[in-house]
Amino acid sequence: MTLRPTPWTAAAAGVLAALVWPLLWAKFGGSTEQGGFELIVATLVVIALPAHAFVVGFGPSQAAAERRLDTDLLKRIGWWLSAAAGVTLLRGVTGL
Repeated sequence: MTLRPTPWTAAAAGVLAALVWPLLWAKFGGSTEQGGFELIVATLVVIALPAHAFVVGFGPSQAAAERRLDTDLLKRIGWWLSAAAGVTLLRGVTGL
């Protein structure tokens, strides 16, 4: 299966991560050992998998095959992080 990530899908993955992570941390996180495994699994399924699918993509990379810097990937990573940071800042300002 080939999935072609775009800056928009990367931004959507960043928004998803920024919205879901506080909920996951509130439910499974904290300083106790209880819930550690659930937090790891939830993080992988809800944040890491969408980030990989919509930022990195599945399938061969043309840049990797040519052994050159994948600037498109770096741009998508920037979109992903910017969207997540923007949602986090917006939540902080609005108090949501």
